[in-house]
Order: sequence, then structure tokens, then C-alpha cells
Amino acid sequence: MAAKEENSALFPIFVLTMIALPLVPYTVFNLYYTFTKKAKDITCHCSVCFRSGKYRKSLFKRISNFSTYSNLTIVLLWVLMAILIFYINQFNTEIQIFEPFSILGLESGASDAEIKKAYRRLSILYHPDKNPDPEAHKYFVDFISKAYQALTDPISRENFEKYGHPDGRQGLRMGIALPQFLLNIDGASGGILLLGIVGVCIIFPLTVTVIYLSRSSKYTGNYVMHHTMYAYFHLMKPSLAPSKVIDAFIHAAEYMEIPVRRTDDEYLQKLFLLVRSELNLDLRNIRQEQAKFWKQHPALVKSELLMQAHLTRETAALSLSLHHDLKKMISLAPRLLEELMKMAIIPRTQQGHGWLRPAIGVVELSQSIIQAVPLSARKSIGASSEGYGPFLQLPHFSEGVVKKIARKKVRTFQDFRDMKQQERAELLAQTADFSAEESHDVEMVLDMMPAISIELTFETEGEEGIQEGDIVTMQAWITLRRGNGLIGALPHAPHFPYEKEESFWLLLADSMNDVWMSQKVNFMDEATAIIAASKAIQELKEGSGASTREINTAVKEAIDRVKSGSRLVMGKFQAPSEGNYNLTSYCLCDSWIGCDAKSNIRLKILKRSRAGTRGIATADEVPSLEDGADEEEEEGDDEYDDDYESEYSEDDEDTKGKDSKVATENGSAHLQGDDSSSDESKSD
Repeated sequence: MAAKEENSALFPIFVLTMIALPLVPYTVFNLYYTFTKKAKDITCHCSVCFRSGKYRKSLFKRISNFSTYSNLTIVLLWVLMAILIFYINQFNTEIQIFEPFSILGLESGASDAEIKKAYRRLSILYHPDKNPDPEAHKYFVDFISKAYQALTDPISRENFEKYGHPDGRQGLRMGIALPQFLLNIDGASGGILLLGIVGVCIIFPLTVTVIYLSRSSKYTGNYVMHHTMYAYFHLMKPSLAPSKVIDAFIHAAEYMEIPVRRTDDEYLQKLFLLVRSELNLDLRNIRQEQAKFWKQHPALVKSELLMQAHLTRETAALSLSLHHDLKKMISLAPRLLEELMKMAIIPRTQQGHGWLRPAIGVVELSQSIIQAVPLSARKSIGASSEGYGPFLQLPHFSEGVVKKIARKKVRTFQDFRDMKQQERAELLAQTADFSAEESHDVEMVLDMMPAISIELTFETEGEEGIQEGDIVTMQAWITLRRGNGLIGALPHAPHFPYEKEESFWLLLADSMNDVWMSQKVNFMDEATAIIAASKAIQELKEGSGASTREINTAVKEAIDRVKSGSRLVMGKFQAPSEGNYNLTSYCLCDSWIGCDAKSNIRLKILKRSRAGTRGIATADEVPSLEDGADEEEEEGDDEYDDDYESEYSEDDEDTKGKDSKVATENGSAHLQGDDSSSDESKSD
């Protein structure tokens, strides 16, 4: 019986030990990392962002940021440890150690007469004939009688004084640190044990599996519904104009599930009058167009009106319920736009290429949603091919301010960025009556805006240039610079109620507006970028037969470039058939307007003249680059009209930047471009 009680007492100690072994070092490591890491402030500090309250560290937000699953699990485990420690401490104090002399109230080494005298005295107090209390009876039998017997028997007393136990020297005793009800499988305890085994081993895993399968059948890995992906795939067209991308975007099943209430009708009618100019209605048949618009599915009508209210910043006319619905739509927008982008660049043509025009439209829609800029503000106006949309992402700017500074021959956003800080402050003060604080806000946002440059390298084996069917290795270094020196940062977006990390899309397209290659790039996770770049460079150098020293040097250089603000994109592809190709590389930012990089280059593929195996081009293949200055361009009619280019994107003639630099040597070609469109390569 004592052994069983001891085993039960050891069970909480066993549980405490198993919890403390991983929990204590994990907690110490996290605390050390938290207090020693250098926290970088990557948010915007302008007065507009401060008033929005998005980055304000209130008590509720601090608790929300702390309330992650891992942190809550750690706290619960520490609470459980505290309860176990308290229970063990109380349990140990309640266990009375069998000490015969102490029980009889004697000192060690007392005589037989003193033992008998003490026994008689305690018998008067606890004997059942003298004291009817059941507790007294139990104490007399379990302690007093046993203590008297242990001390009156000479052998038992000698064993106790010598070995601490009446039975003499005790051997090693093994036990199981489990509670008593688990060891006793008779009666109700056996049923409880069986029920626990069935619940933990069968019912719980089965329940988790059913929930997971039911959810996975409805959502993709990016938590986007399969119905949304199906709709986006069929609504995406190669000639889809950027202004029409929003019509496909709002067909998301997540938006269709937002309830349409009768109380919303009045507010939606008022909202329609405010955003009617943004709805792509034919003004020549405005009545028929309005009737057609309202005949759509009510969820589509509501989704488009709410999204246009966000883009035009007309949210003051919304009710509380509509505000809640709009917030939900905006929270879903980033991952829906990412899936819509994938539907645009997914291989569609026979060559396995995607579509450039809708891809640019998706990125521009993402920029407009993050910055809350209407799509109509992106249209070309006068000498500005980019419209006044880029200016609206700056604090305190409006269409009226843009018109005022345009009179001072500041036609484009790039012209405004290229001005000196003092010149900008004087311009804003003179034309728009900006105060010093407002001008300071503008400078802070301009310092947050990224400047992107691209360095492309395409290499292949052989000394006769890049020939059709060659396997080419592409290496693209994308470098980001900011005026404030940060690499990864959250964009200035006071009208977007959630924190949004910047992402960039690297696209390589031909003159037929087909996307040959695409890759998403992120500058926030430096550790992952270092691992990816190191592995890619190491594999590339090992494949070329470089020595260990050369490999280590190349890997170190790649790591230094990543730490300085560059990201590496690599891939292998097969050169297409013989001919000249006009390619354009794009690096599009999904959060900022006017921060995209674009470079043009003329490429040539030679006819196959050396031994090799040609294969069928895959979706990820990109043609090789080579200086085709001495050859004529391949002639042919474009598949689409001249207005196929994004009506919100920059035209080649209206952009400024460095010329693309192409150098071909031993079958390799290099391209460098900055954050604006560059001229085509010219013959030497």
C-alpha cells in the first residue's frame, strides 16, 4: 500500500520533469533573443500614419501581438508547472513519515519504561474504547500501535535505530510514476482507462483528420477557396485590360459569401453616385449601363462598390456593418491578388508562357488597393504617362496639389523624386502652402520608397554563342535601395488597415506580351535569402567544376550581396528556336506606385551547329540573351493592337534611366537595368 501511494506521489514529479526539460531552455533562449536582438523600426512615422493608429502600440495591440499560439502555449505550460509545484509541495507536507519515537513523543534512545508510559498515555487519548472518533481510531491503529510494536521488539528496535526501518536493511525498490487509478484496472478505473485510450488514440486523431480533410477540400494551401481559383482561371484573358482586372478580382468566392443585407441598399445607392465614374460604364448609354450594373449578383454589386469606395477614399458614407465588410474584403485582398497573379502568369500558350498584360494589371490593382488610389488616377494625362496616381500615395497630396505643382513643370513623379529636398520644400510651400511639418512628412515617405535595380546574367556552355536548344542558366540579382537605409520595410499605407509586407514580381516577357519567366521576391526575410543564395551559388559553381576555394569565395560574395540589400533569382531553361527576340524584364512592386524597374534588351538565338540534345521547352524556360546588334530583327505582326500595353504603365518613350548593357562572351550575356525603362541595345 505504501509503495502504491509512493508511486502516485511520484507521478506529478515525473510530469513536472518532462515539462520542465524542454520548456526551461526554450524560454531562456527566447528571452535572451528578445532582449539582445536589435529591433529595427521598419514602419512609417509620418503624421498621417500616426493618426491612422495602425502602428500605434496600445495595450490592446501589445496583448494581441503577444497572443500568438506559441506564446500562449508557453504561458499555459508555465502555469501548469506552477500548479504541479504547489501540489507536490502540499502533498509532501501531508505525508507523515513513520518515526516511532516522534509518534510516541519520545527522544531517540528512550528506555522501555518510558516507551510503555508514553504508550499508555496515548492510549487514553486515542484508544477506541476511550475516544469514539474514527480518525482517532485510525491514528491509534496505524501509528501508535505500530510505533509501540516496533520499539518493544528488540530486533525491530535495533533495525530501526541502525537502518531506519523496523525490518532492517531495505533493498532497491522500483516503482511506476503513474497515478493509482491507472494502475488499478479493476471496476470503474478500468473503464476510465479504456475510455482514455480510445479517446486519445482513436477519436481525437479521427476528429482532427475529418476537420483537416473537410477544410483542405475547400481551401488551397494559401487559404484561398478552390471556387475562387476556378473563377479566376476562367475569367483571366490575355487581352484583359488593367482597368478590367478588378471585375475578375471581385468574383472571389470569399467575397460572394459576404452577406448582403436589406439595410445596405440605401448606403450602396449613395455610394454608387460617388464612385460611378470608376465603374467602367459606357457614358453613351449610361441608363442601360446602370440598369445592367444593378442586375448583377447582389454580392458582386456590393463587392465592387465597397472596393471602389476604398480606392476613392469615400468610406465616410458607409454604415458600421459596411465598414466591417470592407475591412474583411481588404484583409483578404493580398492573398487573393497573389492567386490572381498566378492565374495570369500560369503557362497558357503552346510555348508554356503566361500573359503579361493581365499580370501588370493585377500588380497595379494591388498597388492601388494598398495605397487607396483610384484606377482612373493612373491614366495618362498630358505629358505624364503615369497620371497623378503616384502623387496620391504621398501624405497631404490631392489632385489639386498635383495640378498646382504641374504648373511649375513638374510633370512626372520621377521628376518630383529627382528634385533636391530643399527644392521640393520650396515648391510645396509656394504652390500648395505646405507647412514645414507637412513637407517633412513627404520627405519621410520618399525616403521609404524603394529604388530597384536588376542585374541579369545568362550563361551556357560553348564558344559559339547561345544556340537553340541550349540549356541556359539565368542569374538575376535584384537590388533594393532606400533613402533611409532600410532594406525590408513596411510601406506607407495609412488607408490600408493592416500591416503589409512589400513583395516584388520579376517578369521576363517578349514583344508578344508573353511572360517567359516569373518569380516572387521578398526583402523581409534575410536569413532565408542567404540560405537560398548560398545553396544556388554553390550548386552552380560545383556544376562548373570550380575548386573549393572558388566556391567558398563565390558563396561569401553572395552572402555579402544579400546582406547589402540584394536578392538572387536563379533558374535553368532551354533556348527557343533560332531568331531575334525583344525581351523586357520587369520588377513590379505590389505596394508602391511608380517604383517598378523595367529594362529592354534585344536578343538573338543562333542556329544549332554543335552536338547536343534538344528538348521541348517547359513553362519555366526563358530564352538566352545575346548581342544581336549586327542582325536584323525578326519581323512579324503582333498578336494584339498597339494599345495592348497597360494604360496605366509607363511608355518606353516617356521614361528615363540608364541604358541596358549587354556583353556577350563565351556564350553568356549580361543585362543591367535600374528602376526605369531603358533603351534597347544598339549595335557597336
